[in-house]
Amino acid sequence: MTTSPEELLPATQRALLHRIAVAQAEGRAPSLAAAVVRGGRTVWHGSRSSVDGHDPDAYVQYRIGSITKTFTAVLVMRLRDEGLLDLGDPLEKHLPGTGAGEATIAELLAHTGGLAAESPAPWWERTPGALRPGLSDVLGEKPLVHPVGRRHHYSNPGYTLLGALVEEVRGVPWEEALRREVLEPLGLDRTSGRPRAPHAGGWAVHPWADALLPEPVEDLGRMAPAGQLWSTTGDLARFAVFLAQGDERVLSADSVREMRTPAAPAEAADVVDGSTYGLGMQIQHRHGRLLVGHSGSLPGFLANLTISVADDVAAVVLANCTSGPLLGAVGADLVRIVAEAEPRIPEPWRPLHEVDPSVLELAGQWYWGTHAFGLRVTADGLVALGPLSGNGRSSRLRANGDGTWTGLEGYYHGELLRAVRRPDGSLSHLDLGSFVFTRQPYDEGASVPGGVDSEGWRGIR
Repeated sequence: MTTSPEELLPATQRALLHRIAVAQAEGRAPSLAAAVVRGGRTVWHGSRSSVDGHDPDAYVQYRIGSITKTFTAVLVMRLRDEGLLDLGDPLEKHLPGTGAGEATIAELLAHTGGLAAESPAPWWERTPGALRPGLSDVLGEKPLVHPVGRRHHYSNPGYTLLGALVEEVRGVPWEEALRREVLEPLGLDRTSGRPRAPHAGGWAVHPWADALLPEPVEDLGRMAPAGQLWSTTGDLARFAVFLAQGDERVLSADSVREMRTPAAPAEAADVVDGSTYGLGMQIQHRHGRLLVGHSGSLPGFLANLTISVADDVAAVVLANCTSGPLLGAVGADLVRIVAEAEPRIPEPWRPLHEVDPSVLELAGQWYWGTHAFGLRVTADGLVALGPLSGNGRSSRLRANGDGTWTGLEGYYHGELLRAVRRPDGSLSHLDLGSFVFTRQPYDEGASVPGGVDSEGWRGIR
């Protein structure tokens, strides 16, 4: 799937190659493969290998570990979109008897269900899944280690429960549902539960010597929905496009946007680090960019998928070592290199197709008390409200078809905007979640809560 040199500027391609070459050499990875996506398609593929003449291409499988969780989350979101469950449902409603059923489906997706990080010993990543045949073997005697819903605590058993939920509702094995509902529609024919040739072998690299040890490849059994999958840079590049844009055959753009939205309470360290978690997706703020995606690791393999929706750039990085290069940093750097060297060219500005006088009347300057705001009518059918200077609350709002508007983000997300008119039909003020916006600061002709002093504005002598 290597693309022609014309896709990216030569200097950009060299910078990308240099970054992965440094990562492979300094991280002492037996091999490393990467891809960059822009404009909905792969525009660059690169790889490095310790074996001369054997650089992996975009079709070589690596194990992707916890990126599997994002695939499982997509299956759960499909059940929600079909009306078969609600994200606010407790797990017990659909999968009774687990001992962790008070956690909601959304909490499990966001790792806020209070569950332990790992299953009971022995170490599940290096032992056969047959040792844990049932959910009770995965969860142990005391599955909850934190109060449900109070904190983000990454949990592999939590995604085992979500995989079991998919199987319970669909009536088919998790992997069959994944193949039928996600992999086949998106054309991910090199993503699978078991390795398919050509695939990389997994290695441990000695921390104090340039020596290798082969890692075992285990079928994770019940834990499969948390980390079983194998994939390629080519397939994950296509998956990145889906996570950025949606695909009506699998999930809508609104649903994948919901997955990318923070859903977990942030720890103090997370606030400092600029990271949080959505519904099956990691979210971080790095170098001034909002990045979404997921990392993954299993003995012998590291993986990372990083997307900047605003820049329309994504990166995939895969390596076949247990520890080594920090692929999250590599993925973020690949996105940054392309976004800074070849910034996204915006679509041409286009005017509205039709102008609604009653909507156009809302445009212009408004005041919330003494704070100045501007309201713009945009060509996408929305209105945008924001402060005219400095920082402040802003939001785009969507028309509801009845003369009201609903906020789409920030403080006003979900809040209702109404245009309030006088008995003669003239526009008096805007009411946004009970806040009154007037054409003049504390306009005495509008219905300002608390009233306006009858003597009006004054100076001090």
